[in-house]
Amino acid sequence: MDISNGEGVGVALFVQGCPSPHCKNCFNPETWDFNGGKEWTREIEDKFINLAKKTYIKRISILGGEALADDNLDDILKLVNRICILLPEKRIWLYTGYTWESIMNYETSDTISDISFEKRKIIISMCDVVVDGKYIDDKRDISLKFRGSSNQRVIDIKKSIKEDKIILYCD
Repeated sequence: MDISNGEGVGVALFVQGCPSPHCKNCFNPETWDFNGGKEWTREIEDKFINLAKKTYIKRISILGGEALADDNLDDILKLVNRICILLPEKRIWLYTGYTWESIMNYETSDTISDISFEKRKIIISMCDVVVDGKYIDDKRDISLKFRGSSNQRVIDIKKSIKEDKIILYCD
């Protein structure tokens, strides 16, 4: 159960592993290690989906660690696809240290594979809201909804894709 990481009552999945230089005062440093946490199995995924099926659950949030880390992409892609098929009425919120621009406006880079880029873009396009950007402790602002620092944005994905520009989510 989760009432903090998105609008309304939801369920949250905290993925394990974060490849970035770790953010000072990260709220969840236990998720940094790719070898930590619990193994994600079909049985655990089924339990997660069953929790999300409850009628009072309006949203599913995926956080980290880094949900869009290369090591997490395949499982997150499968999960988000399954949610879209089985629970199309649920809103999917995704939190990532990547920015919208780095995901949607890909420029060739030696550090990002084309396959990873495409998977990130597909995952984002299946979600409803993305909170983008790394947490920056110097920009911490506890008055902000759904994010910890002022550089992070809460983006309405469907509207942003449709209008081909960033549309902030209005709560």
